[in-house]
Amino acid sequence: MYTQLTQEERYQIYALMKAGHNQSEIAQIIGRDKSTISRELRRNSGLRGYRPKQAQRLSVKRRHDSGSLRITPEHWALAERLLREDWSPEQVSLWLADEKAIHISHEWIYQYVLQDKSRGGDLYRHLRCQKQRRKRYGSYSRRGQLVNRVSIDERPAVVDARLRFGDWELDTIIGKGHKQAIVSLTERKSHPQGGTKDRCQRYQRHPQAA
Repeated sequence: MYTQLTQEERYQIYALMKAGHNQSEIAQIIGRDKSTISRELRRNSGLRGYRPKQAQRLSVKRRHDSGSLRITPEHWALAERLLREDWSPEQVSLWLADEKAIHISHEWIYQYVLQDKSRGGDLYRHLRCQKQRRKRYGSYSRRGQLVNRVSIDERPAVVDARLRFGDWELDTIIGKGHKQAIVSLTERKSHPQGGTKDRCQRYQRHPQAA
């Protein structure tokens, strides 16, 4: 019986093809039937050949298009209500299956949110993770961006007055590739003019810790 390939298997197929393996060898290596590999390459290849990310996107869209015919507007309305309560698509999918016997994959729900956004909707604002999509060409750096940071303007007045010991300033400089960092700590009262740092540590991450 045919079962959907996972995204990891699609990356395996791509790597094995690049290494020069034929369809029979790829099927044997990843433990799939040769017809499954043939079907995958036939249905999910693009103008530039087989690419795992594109193949995954095409497969998800195909399943969404076929599955959405079985999902009623009432089902989507319930899913949307849960999303607006800041549930994640994964939580919505599991709850609907367990409590209502409604089967909507989290991938379909993400697609639904993207379609809502393209129509000017605001469902995407309720997703917990709203990362910018990486540009196709070029790159960008996120160094210096702190999650849940608190503005320095909210610092208590007694800290600005430099009247007590024990108020520290911490500065962190992250190196390219997040492989190195410089951390400095300054005690504000003993160094009111921002002089030499009291402690400076430089470390390099272990390659396996990244």
